[in-house]
Amino acid sequence: MTGVLSSQQIDGMVLSGAIAADTPITQAQIQPASLDLRLGDIAYRVRASFLAGQGRSVTERLHAFEMHRIDLTAGAVLEKGCVYVVPLMERLELPEHVQATANAKSSTGRLDLLTRAVTDGGAEFDRVPAGYQGPLYAEICPRSFSVLVRPGMRLNQIRFSTGDAVLTDADLAALHATDKLVDCTPVIGDGLGFSVDLRPEAGTLVGYRAKPHAGVIDLDRIAHYNPADFWEEVHSAEGQIILDPGAFYILVSREAVHIPPQYAAEMAPYLAMVGEFRVHYAGFFDPGFGHGAAGGTGSRGVLEVRCHEAPFVLEHGQIVGRLIYERMETVPETLYGAGLSSNYQGQGLKLSKHFK
Repeated sequence: MTGVLSSQQIDGMVLSGAIAADTPITQAQIQPASLDLRLGDIAYRVRASFLAGQGRSVTERLHAFEMHRIDLTAGAVLEKGCVYVVPLMERLELPEHVQATANAKSSTGRLDLLTRAVTDGGAEFDRVPAGYQGPLYAEICPRSFSVLVRPGMRLNQIRFSTGDAVLTDADLAALHATDKLVDCTPVIGDGLGFSVDLRPEAGTLVGYRAKPHAGVIDLDRIAHYNPADFWEEVHSAEGQIILDPGAFYILVSREAVHIPPQYAAEMAPYLAMVGEFRVHYAGFFDPGFGHGAAGGTGSRGVLEVRCHEAPFVLEHGQIVGRLIYERMETVPETLYGAGLSSNYQGQGLKLSKHFK
């Protein structure tokens, strides 16, 4: 069989030692199709982002790029604009047929907190080859806000798979015919296209833009911060906005998305030729996202948008990304939003869980 491994299979990998940690892995870390990874006790401030490269370890590379070490035990601030490498508590001894892919968790992405997994011998961020045996590290670069972190915090997650589980465009069309993946006519081409909503049903609020000189966010504080201290509201009465170079925005998809229980999905940026921006840094959708939410109409996807070199006009309904659906090897025993403390099921335009 091929597919993404479910929560019960991840449980089995923990029991077998394929996933291990000196501090025992908890059930709270195990999601329907992924495992939350925990920060260790030390952060290394480095001069630049790096990959280990074939035949080299992250430890070797740290010797070349480390500036200083920060003890996270009592909590420490990771400064905006700086790059850090943090050893994670978890390590892997993957079977030869199992590979893994990591990504930032939703709340991490919504804070513009660039978080990527790094491995020994790795030539790509967030990709762990089949049969990998060794430690895991998180590269963390706060882009908009400085953050206070502690050991055990979960900023990124990892999912495991066997073989090629990606659905073809023909598969997607057939699945939409039976399971209605979006609440409109689907745009299918190298995945399921999704667009931006700049004409809300009520009012003119279409998104938020990160303020450039905001305070520190303690990642343990939930529903604590006043959004106005960190975000500017973005309004539009014409169905368009102009993105400013270097600015970070929270917007929302026009489509309500549905991930059936036997599938997972990854949100990928659209082709660079459509505009000078990137959408979504935290792009994994667990099985059950939007399943049965809001009367069965799905949940809208929050878009984390960063503009690059030039100002860019973004218009209502413009395609900005695509969803890549993957088969699950087995259906998870618990789905996203069903019995889990899922923060974003049934969501619309929504900031991270740290804000009131």
